[in-house]
Amino acid sequence: RGVPHECIALDPGIGFSKSLEQNVGLIARLDELALTFTQFPIFVGTSRKSFLGHLLDGAPVDERLHGTMATVAVAVLRGAHIVRVHDVSAAVETVRVVDAIKRAAAQRPIA
Repeated sequence: RGVPHECIALDPGIGFSKSLEQNVGLIARLDELALTFTQFPIFVGTSRKSFLGHLLDGAPVDERLHGTMATVAVAVLRGAHIVRVHDVSAAVETVRVVDAIKRAAAQRPIA
């Protein structure tokens, strides 16, 4: 009964009724959410959010690409499985690089 687990993804709600510090803190500690709820994928949407404008000295929405990609990179490194973005091609490149780094980190230590 209810929603099957495979149809559920957890979204910490970044950008919704949170302070700048809370939004940044959620991204920084996303790994804790991922480790606590291992049965669900983590969904993160930071694309062009207003907290990025605050961090980028008031950058308007259309000038937040680099900030968005920074949050995408950190979110994926911290355990996000799904990211919602406006700039798909930039996000695909960002995630490809992050995935390569994650795979390298899982390899044997450098001698």
